[in-house]
Amino acid sequence: MALNPADERLAARLPGGVLREIAPAYLEEPRGRFFGKAGLVAAPRDVEEVAAVVRACAEARVAIVPRGGGTGLVGGQVMPEGPAPLVLSLERMSAIREVFADEGVLVAEAGATLQQVREAAGGVGRQFPLSLASQGTAQIGGVLSTNAGGVNVLRHGNARALCLGIEAVLPTGEVMRDLRRLRKDNTGYDLRDLLIGAEGTLGVITAAALTLAPLPAETGVAMLVVESPPAALGLLALAQGRMAGGVTAFELIAGQGLEFLAEHFPQMRQPFDPLPDWLVLVEVGLPAGLGAGEALEGLYLAGSEAGLISDGVIAQSGQQAAGLWALREHIPLANRAVGAIASHDISLPLSELADFIRDAGEMLAGEGDMRINCFGHLGDGNLHYNLFPARGRRREAYEAQRRHLSRKIHEMVVMRGGSFSAEHGIGRLKTGDLQRWGDPAKLAAMRAIKAALDPSGIMNPGAVLAP
Repeated sequence: MALNPADERLAARLPGGVLREIAPAYLEEPRGRFFGKAGLVAAPRDVEEVAAVVRACAEARVAIVPRGGGTGLVGGQVMPEGPAPLVLSLERMSAIREVFADEGVLVAEAGATLQQVREAAGGVGRQFPLSLASQGTAQIGGVLSTNAGGVNVLRHGNARALCLGIEAVLPTGEVMRDLRRLRKDNTGYDLRDLLIGAEGTLGVITAAALTLAPLPAETGVAMLVVESPPAALGLLALAQGRMAGGVTAFELIAGQGLEFLAEHFPQMRQPFDPLPDWLVLVEVGLPAGLGAGEALEGLYLAGSEAGLISDGVIAQSGQQAAGLWALREHIPLANRAVGAIASHDISLPLSELADFIRDAGEMLAGEGDMRINCFGHLGDGNLHYNLFPARGRRREAYEAQRRHLSRKIHEMVVMRGGSFSAEHGIGRLKTGDLQRWGDPAKLAAMRAIKAALDPSGIMNPGAVLAP
């Protein structure tokens, strides 16, 4: 590959065999909002090579953009401005190093995909309960660096809650070897939790010790029609009270999302005709002897008597359960086919969710003709509140309004004690939002930590903290 003199000097310092051709995939992100640049792409084979690459970049004052599977939705994996960085791909570090089934621990390298980890856990009769639609591509390093969530946070927590220890390369090139498998370890500052969620701005996660959970003896899935978001919240409280911690997922789905599915995935069978305005997808996992099907039937009867449920289906087989989940998992794909004006990954206290949905809808009605698809992880307060062009119009027609609409929605969320970044992170997309609404003392502490660990500012510059 043809290099400029500065990149040639850097390349000469790198371990042999780590360089890759700069393919378009290294410079793209799924929503097409950002397009990156790169002087070099390095794909180390082990932690020592990662350390050598980071040391070389630190000495040459070359920025590093760590890259996992590239599935992030806030532009953290691409650097569109500034001098061309080195893109550091973890794709070749994909080993499952060890599995301790009796301990409920698995050690995976950062380039292992979430699906690999889940399959390895299943192979020893356990589960890694973090579940994302992009699990075949998303890598563990990126999942931890963004503190990813998904559909099972309600019961099992997000990525941070599922990690016991990490191995990481700090911005100096030093290796932090902290792959402990301990549930209790009070030995000073928790640098693991500092690096998790830092989006590659404080170092490069190269491996992690992950917690595994027992497989539930009984599982059940139901899709239930509710009148409104308040009814859905009432049903959530009812389900949690009846299941005693057995609710694994509780997803809110709007009728608009079902219409998008009917339009772009007409081959997918939908269980209700006409399409309801609101429904929930409930999954439960229960111990042996507590029938999941019977528990869901009881929930249906209790919810109907309380006026919360008007219709529903309970999966009678694994195939039917997978079919119901497929509807939920295809909603983002249908959204992408329509083309969003603006997408919002927000969280709110449960008591504020219903009023937010009502008030945001009323606010947007005065902003012009558009469609709203509100869906997401109701059980943990995380909504994906996305705006789409009116039928027959294209999203480009709303470009002048996009930033204004997002700011108004985020402002409404913050005023209700919520977050404008629930599970996707800050990346480069939301640095202005963080600067605008972040707590000043917290932001000052974050900048101090960044300056202390990365004084040269080479780790993913421009992500999380605005320049």
